[in-house]
Amino acid sequence: MASRLLSKAATHKNAPSSLSTLRHFSSSKDSGLKEQLVEKIDTEGEWAYCSKNFMAPLQVPVRGVDILTNPLYNKGTAFKSGERDRLRIRGLLPPRKANMKTQQERILKAIRQETSDIRKNIILEDVHDRNETLYHRILVDHMEEMAPLIYTPTVGQACKEFGMRFRRPRGMYFTEEDRGHMAAMVYNWPHKDVHVICVTDGSRILGLGDLGANGMGIPIGKLSLYCAAGGIAPHRVLPVVIDVGTDNEELLEDDFYLGVQKKRLKGAKYYQLVDEFMQAVRHRYPNVLVQFEDFSSDKAQILLNHYRHNHLCFNDDIQGTGATTLAGVLGALRAKGEEVHDLGKQRIVIAGAGSAGIGVAQVLMQAMIEQGRTPEEAKDCFFVVDANGLLGVENNDSLSQEQGEFTRTEDGGMPLDEVVKKYKPTMLLGMTGVGGLFTEEIIRDMATNCERPVLFPLSNPTIKAECTAEQAFEWTNGKCIFASGSPFDPVSMDGKTFYPTQCNNSKYLYAFVTCINYQIIISNSPLMHNALAVYIFPGLGLGASLCGAERVSDKMLYVAAEALANFVTDEDLEVGKVFPPLNQIRDVSRRVAVAVIQQALKEGQASKLNGKDIDDLETFVEKKMYDPVYVPLVEKKEITI
Repeated sequence: MASRLLSKAATHKNAPSSLSTLRHFSSSKDSGLKEQLVEKIDTEGEWAYCSKNFMAPLQVPVRGVDILTNPLYNKGTAFKSGERDRLRIRGLLPPRKANMKTQQERILKAIRQETSDIRKNIILEDVHDRNETLYHRILVDHMEEMAPLIYTPTVGQACKEFGMRFRRPRGMYFTEEDRGHMAAMVYNWPHKDVHVICVTDGSRILGLGDLGANGMGIPIGKLSLYCAAGGIAPHRVLPVVIDVGTDNEELLEDDFYLGVQKKRLKGAKYYQLVDEFMQAVRHRYPNVLVQFEDFSSDKAQILLNHYRHNHLCFNDDIQGTGATTLAGVLGALRAKGEEVHDLGKQRIVIAGAGSAGIGVAQVLMQAMIEQGRTPEEAKDCFFVVDANGLLGVENNDSLSQEQGEFTRTEDGGMPLDEVVKKYKPTMLLGMTGVGGLFTEEIIRDMATNCERPVLFPLSNPTIKAECTAEQAFEWTNGKCIFASGSPFDPVSMDGKTFYPTQCNNSKYLYAFVTCINYQIIISNSPLMHNALAVYIFPGLGLGASLCGAERVSDKMLYVAAEALANFVTDEDLEVGKVFPPLNQIRDVSRRVAVAVIQQALKEGQASKLNGKDIDDLETFVEKKMYDPVYVPLVEKKEITI
């Protein structure tokens, strides 16, 4: 009301004297009014812990029992008396009114009473299916506890049990039978403003391989993180499975498997199906971001290369993992006392030449180029090792184009331990999922040749970790920065306690690394990339969708990584943290989104922004982020004459 009075006064013919009067009133009286307007929150009754301040209502196209069966609108027992009347649900719910705080406590109690993670996952997904606002509120408020339950590692088991656990449809499925119909078929999805699509063909689900249509659990879990961590509203995300069949014999014989029980499509038929899907979703949603997830290595890079320049898309396994790993490396450089621009001075051995390993290498090399190195100088920093040894030019005929970028002219086929001994790397990135790959000899050689070792064995689960935390600290005499893809307990040695960091969204997803001296060792597994990239993809998707970007450029990935690395405070670095705690993930996502938008502006891609938005991007992004709170609901009524 005061703002309306001020607006009228400013346009009145006696505006100067009126404004003067208002200023005098403000200085003498307004402070008392402000005190009167401070709300006292009730602690009892149906409004307990709820604000009665004005909140714009949401118009909904349903009423009565349809409200209660729609998870986007349903509040369960938290509907107030007035809402129960106007939405015609009085008598359809138990009489006692709850609030979100009480609802959270009840769900958390049920989860914490369970000892099985898959049972905890089932409880959460039940909430997801009936009340999305409460579900995402629980994730936002308890991210470190809930992330491993809705995503890795628990989501792997949920995918394996997908057919037996199927209760309610969520997302869309596209098959060979839908060829020629997809342009119309996408209009079956009820929401008109989709910002992010996460799509998989189920061919390489985490470390479990080909799960076919059961892989739908991955897009669902990923998009839950987009909503909770990235602030994208749940009605603006769409999980998708492109079901081209499965080569998993167990699923082909399973009476309860819900997908296409045929061998996978190959060659042209496969790519034509994917292409029709891409054209269809872009036709209905011209600005949608498509995230490719868990495609097999022989398809992932090909699809990314084909679509990345004319569609707004990215591959999280390749680019998201690479960007997050880059951020971790840059954070480690800061922790060492070096500059982030010293990346080109490192010697980097990558164990594993799959899509994730090569993707990480490409991102790191591109970062070096961004920092001023020539492509030749940047390439010379890398030594990529697979099961057959160091990639050499003599094997180019059997390597992909991307792998060929990192072949060496000397020592092709040299095993990992000899590569470490000869080239004295400052960074060892393992992308293999081979437990115990980093032997005592390898780690001690690195500690001998590099004064400040940093070890990042990121493979998941624990049995696939390249080394354990205890081994890393023992074999480096406690000198290392350590970050892992699997959870490890603190290590006590020589009167000191070292706190292993977990760099993915398994239990306690945050990078806490105790550092005395540092050397960089990073590893990967089929599970790691999905978890680790949670620091990047929510903010990347948020920024790209908000500004109306046309494509995800390499520079966007670089600035996202740099924003993440610079988010870590000096105090965190002093105790060895190279990533922020997961409970700060929404702040991280906002910072990453701002960096992505700023880069989009430089590239002329920010088609949705106006001058006011650009002047204060932090505020713009924060206001656009979805906050899972209950808002008043009113029935949308169409008036016809």
